[in-house]
Amino acid sequence: YSEMLIEEADASGLEDFGSDVGKIRDGGQRMLKLISDVVELARVESGAADVAHKEPDAHEILGLISNIDEATAELPAQAAVEDASILVVDDNTATRQLLSRRLERSSYDVKNAGSGQDALTLLEQEEFDLVLLDVVMPGMNGYQVLQHIKQDDKLQHLPVVMLSSLDDVDGVAACIEMGADDYLAKPYDPVLLNARISACLERKRLYDREEAYRQQLRMEREKSERLLLNILPQPIAERLKMGENVIVDEFPQVTIMFTDLVGFTPLTAVLKPEKLVALLNKVFSAFDSLVEQHGLDKIKTTGDAYMAAGGLLQPVPDHIEAVVKLGLDMLKVISGLCDEEGQPFELRVGVDTGPVVAGVIGTSKLLYDLWGDTVNTASRMESHGIPGAVHVTAPVYEHLKGRFEFEKRGLIPVKGKGEMETYLLRPE
Repeated sequence: YSEMLIEEADASGLEDFGSDVGKIRDGGQRMLKLISDVVELARVESGAADVAHKEPDAHEILGLISNIDEATAELPAQAAVEDASILVVDDNTATRQLLSRRLERSSYDVKNAGSGQDALTLLEQEEFDLVLLDVVMPGMNGYQVLQHIKQDDKLQHLPVVMLSSLDDVDGVAACIEMGADDYLAKPYDPVLLNARISACLERKRLYDREEAYRQQLRMEREKSERLLLNILPQPIAERLKMGENVIVDEFPQVTIMFTDLVGFTPLTAVLKPEKLVALLNKVFSAFDSLVEQHGLDKIKTTGDAYMAAGGLLQPVPDHIEAVVKLGLDMLKVISGLCDEEGQPFELRVGVDTGPVVAGVIGTSKLLYDLWGDTVNTASRMESHGIPGAVHVTAPVYEHLKGRFEFEKRGLIPVKGKGEMETYLLRPE
């Protein structure tokens, strides 16, 4: 308290008053040293773990301070970290006010709490850059408040400086072990107080900057992962992130489906590019949603063609049935769309099932693709199909007969395959 009085006296030109307070300060420091020696001797002789402690009342000193002209020139203060907000927690009103005045002189934004519970309430309501926390308080003491702060995910990185007039090395060690950033003994040395506060605030500023960088990195990583998942199925993307350079898998049975918009190519000559892209985006977005609903995998789109598969990356109880149902749902969706002249769009769908090879090709523009006779046959089913129907091979029919009403198409010549027995399935 005397340090504050001396500063105010010097700033107000009251040299005699400041000199008298300086004598009181020096005598007080000698007295505190004697008291400390007596307390330590009592501890040694009695083995007591704690000694009752009560801070002196300083209301009279506060009265003197309040009489000093606030408008007088202030002593030079150490530059504060910009916009730093400090919470002072102490049950002694005089101590809180004196400490707050000193901090405000250094341009800090200061709030006060007279108890541990009040401090926790303020910490829930507002954000602070530093907490100055008294150790000895009734009810919830400083150790308990510190423990609560360090166990709170939102507050655990908040710097805390413990304050106490107890000359207790064990208490200092306990606070540091609990996560306190520093410890100051009362009465506070003004130079040391400012230095400790500035150091803690600088560490907090660096932590906040690092956390902002980490958050930015997390956002960029999430954005990159979303882009990767738009290109590759999630299981494949995860394998690439784990460091696999070459991804090639063989599957004994996968059901492949190809679709194609009938009459879409002529529209490219008459539709404006933005309308053309908007139309495809509307169709394929609806298809994407259906693929997800059926638990299947979208493979790729090429022009106005769409490719999906079942039994590949996601477990499906009956991927042949799921793919055929997907094709029927796609036909229902497309039946509600019309071209510029009001003519409804039509869709061809082809399906086959069998073994495939799957893998990632490319290094810069990655593509997860499928190869094998099953893929080629499914593509032929689409190109040789009939608009408004799902065109399937004999293996698909044999698996699903009795569950759907198929139309036997008979033997048809298929490019690269010769004559094949195929079947048609139309929406109900």
